[in-house]
Amino acid sequence: MAKRNEFVDYLCEQLAPMGSLSARAMFGGWSLYCDGLIFAIVVDEEPYFKADAETIPEFTALGLGPFTYEGKDGVPRSMAYYRLPGEALEDRLELLKWARAALGVALRSQAKKAAPRVKKPKS
Repeated sequence: MAKRNEFVDYLCEQLAPMGSLSARAMFGGWSLYCDGLIFAIVVDEEPYFKADAETIPEFTALGLGPFTYEGKDGVPRSMAYYRLPGEALEDRLELLKWARAALGVALRSQAKKAAPRVKKPKS
């Protein structure tokens, strides 16, 4: 049986209006999915929402950085998941705003992967 995490359960409850939510334990943290698309990770009780070129400026304008970890080679690495502003966890509407933006990132990423690739003619 999978372990439970009260904080992750709380997030899923708060984000329930978004759609079918699920959480999976991974690499010592959690991943959050909406309708099968990953849009957030939770590490050490800290949520990080998926970001891209369209949404990263909003995070950085608030001084919020990406999730970082140390690689096996000792080199710091970062992922395109950004910390939320503290008030978002205390205001459900604000949390939903950020989560919907992160889901938008996941949808754009999925669309890019699904788009047919045009092969360049050989010269």
